[in-house]
Amino acid sequence: MPPAPHTQGDRPLVLLPEDVPAIEAVPLAERDLPASTYDLLSRSAAAHPDRPALHLLGEGGAPWRKASCWTYGDLLKRVHRAANAYLALGLPEGGVVALMLPNLGATYAALLGAQAVGVAGPVNPMLAEDHLVEILTLTGARLLLAPGPGLAPDLWAKAQRIAARLPALRALLSVGSPPGPRPGTTEEIDFDAFTRDRAADRLDTARRPGPDDMAAYFHTGGTTGVPKVAPHTHAMEVYMAWALGCSGAYLDDAVSLSGLPLFHVNALHVTGLGPFLHGRTVVSLGPLGYRDKTLVADFWHIIEHYRVTSFSGVPTVYASLPPVPEGADISSLRAGAVGAAPLPGKVRSAFEAAAKVPMLEGYGLTEATCATAATPAFAPRDGSVGLRLPYQNIKAVTVDDHERPTADCPPGRTGVLAVKGPSVFPGYLRQGPHGAVPDPEGKIFDGWLLTGDLGHVDADGYVYLTGRAKDVIIRGGHNIDPGLVEESLLAHPDVRAAAVIGAPDPRAGEVPVAYVVLAAGSPTSADDLRAWAHARAPEPAAAPRTVHLVENLPTTAIGKIYKPALLQDSVHRLITDALSGTDPAGRVHVELRDGRPHAIIRLSGHDATARTALAADLDRYPFTYEIAARTTDE
Repeated sequence: MPPAPHTQGDRPLVLLPEDVPAIEAVPLAERDLPASTYDLLSRSAAAHPDRPALHLLGEGGAPWRKASCWTYGDLLKRVHRAANAYLALGLPEGGVVALMLPNLGATYAALLGAQAVGVAGPVNPMLAEDHLVEILTLTGARLLLAPGPGLAPDLWAKAQRIAARLPALRALLSVGSPPGPRPGTTEEIDFDAFTRDRAADRLDTARRPGPDDMAAYFHTGGTTGVPKVAPHTHAMEVYMAWALGCSGAYLDDAVSLSGLPLFHVNALHVTGLGPFLHGRTVVSLGPLGYRDKTLVADFWHIIEHYRVTSFSGVPTVYASLPPVPEGADISSLRAGAVGAAPLPGKVRSAFEAAAKVPMLEGYGLTEATCATAATPAFAPRDGSVGLRLPYQNIKAVTVDDHERPTADCPPGRTGVLAVKGPSVFPGYLRQGPHGAVPDPEGKIFDGWLLTGDLGHVDADGYVYLTGRAKDVIIRGGHNIDPGLVEESLLAHPDVRAAAVIGAPDPRAGEVPVAYVVLAAGSPTSADDLRAWAHARAPEPAAAPRTVHLVENLPTTAIGKIYKPALLQDSVHRLITDALSGTDPAGRVHVELRDGRPHAIIRLSGHDATARTALAADLDRYPFTYEIAARTTDE
C-alpha cells in the first residue's frame, strides 16, 4: 500500500513523485467529482456566492484598478441567462453554440452556458473564413456569437459573411453592442439584450448534462491545412479541473491571471475551470490578453494590486514581459507556469532572476484535454517538463513508417510520447453518414493517444520533451533537433528570439535555416550569428546554413512560434532568388497543402527557355510548384 499523499484538508497534492501512486490508490470514480461543468460551477456558487470569481480588466473603458468584478453568484446567474437564451432560440439537445469572441466576461458566461444545455464551439476569430466555415459546418453549429459592430466592426462583418455560408445556422448573436443597421442574411440578435430578460436563477429545462455528454469542440492549431476538431466530454473537463488542483495552484487565497484566449484549452482550464472548481479568483486581462500593450506595460503592478499568485503563458509571453519596476510588491506571486512549446533556458533564467519565483513547466495538448504533466513545486527535475498527473499514464514508443506504435521504449529512451487516461479525447471529429462523430483511427491505439511529440519518460513518470516529431530536421537522413540550435542562438546577448526550421535543399532534402530577432539597435550581423552558431551548434550538421534577421517571428494566437509560416518564407526566398537573374518581375506565392509547401509562380514574360530552366532548377527541391504567365491585372 503506498504512503498517504500530501493533502491540504481533503485535497490531495502532488508535491513529490510518490504522491501520484498514493493518490491513485483511491479510484477516480470515488472522488465525488461534479457530473458536468455546470455542476462544477453550481457547487462553487452555492459554497461561495459572494466570493469574487472574475475581475474583468480591459472592458468598458474603466481603469484596470477599478475593473468590473463578478462574484460566483453573478457568474452562475449570467450562465443561466445565456443558457436559457439558447433554449429560447431553439437550440436542440446537444446543439452546438459557436463563439467567435475575444476574452470578455460575456465570453465566460456564453461558453459555460453553452456547455450547460449543449456543446460550446469556441473558435479563433482570426482564422481564415474558409477554415471557420469548414469547422462550423463540421460541428453543425446552430448559433454563432461574435463581437457586435460597435465592439469590433471587422469581426462582425466577417461573422456575417460566415453565417451566410452556414445553412444549419439559426441565428447570429452580437456581443458587446447591437447588431447594427446592416443586417446579413441570417437572423441577427442582440445577445446582451436578449439574455437580460431570461431567468437567472435556474435552467429552463429539466435535463442536465452528464459526464459522457459532449461539453466542447476545440480546434487544434491548424499547422497543416484546416484545423482539426477535438471533442471534449464533461468528464474530461471536470477531471482536468480537479487534476490541475493537485499542483496546489488553487489553494488558500490563490488568484490566477488569465491572458491566453478562451478558444484555447489552457485558458479555459488553467485559468478557468480549474480555479472555478476550487472557488478561486481569476483576473482576466481582457479582450486582447497578453497582446494588450497597455495592460502588459502595467503587468507587475497588476500582479501587485490583485495579489496574483500564478499565471500561465507560453515562452514568447515570458520573453516579452516588461522589467519588474523598482519597489513593486509582487510577493504574492508563487510561480509562473509555462508550456505549449520548448522553453529556452535564457527565458527561464531571465524571468526567475527578475520575479524571484520559479518557472514551472508543464506538458499537454488539446487532444488530452489540456495537461498531462506538471512540475511539482517541491521536486522539479532539470530538463523535465513535469511529472505525470494522477490517473494519467505516459510513455515513449517507437513507430513505423505509417506512424503506428510498434514497441514501448524503456525509461530514458526517446520516442514518440503516448498518453492514456481520463483526459484522452475520443478521436477527431469526422463527418459520418449520420453526422459528425469522433473517430480514433490513426490517433488512438488500444486507448493510447499518440501525441506526435518526441521525448522520453523516466522511471518516476517525469517527462522530457525533445520537440515535435514534425519539427525534426532530416538532413540527408540524419535527424537534427532544432531546439538545440535555437538554444545556441538564444545564448547570444543580442538575440531576443530565434527559430530554426528545415528549409528545402536539393542534395540533403532539408538543411537548418535560422530566423532571428535582435535587440533594438544591435550591430550584430547575420554573418556574426552564423559564426556564433557554428561554434556552438551541437554538431556541424546542425549549424544553420543561413541566418535571416527579421523584425519579429510569426506566432499563433496563443503566442507559439508558427514555423509553417517560416517554411513558406524560406521557399519564397529561394524561388525569388532563382527569378532575380531571369525574371525579377515574376510573382511568387507559397501556400501549404497538407503541411507541405506549394509554390505558385507567375512569370512576367513568355520565354520558354527561361521557364524550362526555372523548372529544371526547382525540380531538384522537395516541394511542389506550378508556373504560369502573369495576367495583365497582376
